Amino acid sequence: MNYDTFIDQVAQRTRTSGEQAVELTRATLETLAERLTGGEVLDLAVQLPRPLQVVLKPGPDNESAQRLGAAEFVTRVAARAQVDEPTARDAVRAVFITLREAISGGEFDDVVVQLPRDYRDMVEPALAPGATLRRP
Repeated sequence: MNYDTFIDQVAQRTRTSGEQAVELTRATLETLAERLTGGEVLDLAVQLPRPLQVVLKPGPDNESAQRLGAAEFVTRVAARAQVDEPTARDAVRAVFITLREAISGGEFDDVVVQLPRDYRDMVEPALAPGATLRRP
């Protein structure tokens, strides 16, 4: 999936402008990079368009996964995107669904496995039959 398609999908799912979708996507991926191990961040990044790879670059601060519960994850996304928490929660769902379409099923599973159970309501829409295209 190319960058414009990724952003368009997030914009449609969040019912926001393309500009807002860029911010919501950036905020979600930056926060996800903090939550995943550095190796997993790199594995995810290589399957995404270049502008999104830059957002996911692991650094010394995120080589090991931070223990973020779902509520803290949403709070960080909201702060980064300068939106309220319900908007951030909807954006996280939209980005996960779009990620599921953009990357291989195995890689998406690798990402989801690193997330605790309290992320379920944000991740399950991406796992629902028919929610996304199934990829090998």
